[in-house]
Amino acid sequence: MTLVKRTNGSWLPFFDDFFSRELFNWSNNNFSSTSTTVPAVNIRENDHNFEVEVAAPGMEKKDFKITLEGNTLTISSSRENQYTQEDDRYTRKEFSYQSFQRSFELPKDVVDQNHIEAKYENGLLKLVIPKTESARKKAPKLIEIQ
Repeated sequence: MTLVKRTNGSWLPFFDDFFSRELFNWSNNNFSSTSTTVPAVNIRENDHNFEVEVAAPGMEKKDFKITLEGNTLTISSSRENQYTQEDDRYTRKEFSYQSFQRSFELPKDVVDQNHIEAKYENGLLKLVIPKTESARKKAPKLIEIQ
């Protein structure tokens, strides 16, 4: 069993491989321009709707804002936590702030805006975006031969 890939007896490729991994790749798509993480998103399309899943563990449904303006779907979230502990000799304050925003352009005149559903459960935000009747794929029409 080989644990480390060696080329010509050299260990340099091991270090090259180690330092080129995602941890050190700051241009990775899961980082925004401000070096904050952006949640992973899965998008699926079937004949009747689009399904969007956003991995956002630790959030609550009240933390999300979902808007559809024209054919641009925007999912954003912000969450702020503050903790204060006071004692006779000291005061300890901690706070954190998390936010992200992702926008997706949907095909024009395809989305049934009145029936979009969103659900947040177990760290996963799921959206079902139905297509309009005219945009749905229809089964091929069978033409009888006479």
